[in-house]
Amino acid sequence: MIVVTGAAGFIASNVAEMLNHNGFNDLVLVDDFSRVERKNNYKDLSFVELVDRDTFFEWFKNNNKNIEFIIHLGARTDTTEFDYNVFQKLNVDYTLGIWRACVEYQIPLIYASSAATYGMGELGYDDRHDIVCNLKPLNPYGRSKNEIDKFILGQTEQPPFWAGLKFFNVYGPNEFHKGKMASVILHAFRQINETGKVKLFRSHNPNYKDGQQLRDFVYVKDVAKVILWLMQHKPESGLYNVGTGKARSFYDLADNTFKAMGVETDIEFIDTPLNIRDKYQYFTEANMTKLRNAGYDEPFTTLEDGIKSYVDYLLTFIS
Repeated sequence: MIVVTGAAGFIASNVAEMLNHNGFNDLVLVDDFSRVERKNNYKDLSFVELVDRDTFFEWFKNNNKNIEFIIHLGARTDTTEFDYNVFQKLNVDYTLGIWRACVEYQIPLIYASSAATYGMGELGYDDRHDIVCNLKPLNPYGRSKNEIDKFILGQTEQPPFWAGLKFFNVYGPNEFHKGKMASVILHAFRQINETGKVKLFRSHNPNYKDGQQLRDFVYVKDVAKVILWLMQHKPESGLYNVGTGKARSFYDLADNTFKAMGVETDIEFIDTPLNIRDKYQYFTEANMTKLRNAGYDEPFTTLEDGIKSYVDYLLTFIS
């Protein structure tokens, strides 16, 4: 059996779908399944069992001999939540519980880290292990992910294979439930559908023009492919960036969303709120050398093609 945590959520549901498409149907899906608005993310998946996240560790003790791999993607991902205790429980303690169980029973593990660990990018966006202790995340969410990475890198006893994945700006299907934490593409789609225009943050950095703030936007289907490849090939254990390696502007993102919807581009710039202005990132870009050197050679979907695919999916809900 393959365990996928966070399975009712965004990335994990896409990973489970990718596993199904590649013949893996013996999935155990773990999450809080009480939220009915997320049911569509997993109702069509093939799986053998749904396990509530609060009873997972008890289930684990009774079923560890049958587990071949754990893909742990469940987490609290709200970057605007500033109560660290929330992240300590749901991100740090839960992940370390899974880590220790995988060490005890020698089960391979992939877990979700985050590009939020890089902070303002003072040390770059390289998935090197030697910089982890010096990273300065900008919020409790990023800090929680970095604490996990630091702990794991300090352990001598390990699962037979492990990978911590530093996801950059992921977008794509199954994120309706994420509210304000959904991708900018979904927000742009909704704004265009409702008002015919998109609002983007104005630049408050003289080195960047309005709309030219840059992010590494990666399509969720590509993320799922990376996870499937790591599970099947098990290269050297460690932290791996998961982005495209090519930063693109928010203007490009919005413009391509307009084009995919067949609407003339109309972008309005608004001031970045003061409460986040000093923590606003103007550039992120994954260094993908480590994953490429490990042998992953699949191309990443271009922003244009990814947005077109995603918008076509979104349009089915309003047609």
